[in-house]
Order: sequence, then structure tokens, then C-alpha cells
Amino acid sequence: MSEVIHEDELIAGKHPVLEALRSGRGMNKIWIADSAQKSLTQPITAEAKRLGIVVQFVDKRKLDSMAGGVAHQGVIAQASAYDYVEVEDILAIARERGETPFLLILDEIEDPHNLGSILRTAECTGVHGVIIPKRRSAGLTATVLKTSAGAAEHVAVARVTNIAQTMDKLKESGIWVAGTDLGATQDVYKMKFDMPLAVVIGNESKGMGRLIKEKCDFLVKLPMLGKLNSLNASVAAGVLMYEVIRQRRSD
Repeated sequence: MSEVIHEDELIAGKHPVLEALRSGRGMNKIWIADSAQKSLTQPITAEAKRLGIVVQFVDKRKLDSMAGGVAHQGVIAQASAYDYVEVEDILAIARERGETPFLLILDEIEDPHNLGSILRTAECTGVHGVIIPKRRSAGLTATVLKTSAGAAEHVAVARVTNIAQTMDKLKESGIWVAGTDLGATQDVYKMKFDMPLAVVIGNESKGMGRLIKEKCDFLVKLPMLGKLNSLNASVAAGVLMYEVIRQRRSD
């Protein structure tokens, strides 16, 4: 008999996973055993594709270890432990507070601990919302919620299919987009951040994607005086968030 595994918001079994999908429950990812009968898993893959949810085909032994002895029937899903918002909701939060919009865009941050730390600092600095991609990115899992020390419950997070298109829509709404890049010529401490702003933080190892970088209105860098040429993504994000809030408080 299929059942729900409560640890890490995992749902095991074909029928529980399909019902969770159809009910609108948010999903971070679905794993399907390579050996599972395609005819039985096809409704799940079709629904996942329609909703833009990542499906990964793996060895059955991986599912066995994830399920911890629970019958999974070749299917396990990781349900979102969080209700995501729309980008428009984030802009509405700024309007309701009467504040200049301040958003973060995370371009494929993969480490859930980094995401949790970024959300914690975002809450402390009054960021109106954080935008993350649906694919190739950490979602709001139990690990993220724990690392954020509860901050994720107070920060609006939007999960979008296409970051580049979202940047275009933000620009149309009057938001300036600043990217963080080691190759930038502009020092972050010499830049003014008093405009409606979205700051892009790139992937831990690759930085921002080429298209994302090209779509930024301007690029900034943090000064590096030591022998290492980069900071941890969550640390870099924290420095930028506090610089923005410092400038806005001093105006």
C-alpha cells in the first residue's frame, strides 16, 4: 500500500503522486525508476510536463534508499513545503508598503543551504521578494526552510519558468536589473541603488548565464583584495543587500 513519507516532504507511490499533482500541490521534483512501466507512469510525466515540474529517471535502488522501506511503485515526488507567489504579488508588496521595489533574482542557485541563507538575509534587509527558476535550482525544501531560520515564511518567493522573460517583464514595470559579475567594471560601492531594483545573483560555480548577463541593465562587482577571486553566493548576496539598504537609509 502506498503512503506519504513525511521526511523532507516526500510522497511515494503512483497514485499519491498523481493525486498530489492534480490537487495543485506544489512540487519541486519527481523521480521515476528506469524500470517502471511507461504505461503506468505516463499520466504522471504528462501532468508534470504540463506544470513544468522536473522529472528525473533514476535507478530503482535510488528510490529504495529514498523511500526508507516504504513501497514507492517506482515513483517518488518531493512536494513543495511552501506556497510560491507570482512576480506581480512581489511588486504589490512594495506598493502596499509605499517603498521602492527591491527584488532578488537567483540564477540557478543549487545549494539549499545557500538559498536558505539568502532568504534569511533578504528578510532582514526588507527585500520585497525573491525570484527563482523552476529548473536547475534549489526549491523551498525542508532543508532550505530550516537554514533560513524561519525567514522563508516571511519572504515572498516566486518560482518562474523563464528568468530571462521575467527580467523583460520587470523592466517593462520600471524595474532596473543589476547583475553581479567578476568581470564588471563598476564597483558596487560606487553605484547608486536608489531606483526600483532587482539584483541578480548567479550560480555558485558558473555565475550568471550568458543571456541573463546580457539582459541586465548594468553589472557590478564586489572588490576582491585577497587571493581568492570569488565569495560564497550567499555571502555575496548578503553584501549587496546590505549595501542597497545602507544607501536607501542614508537618502
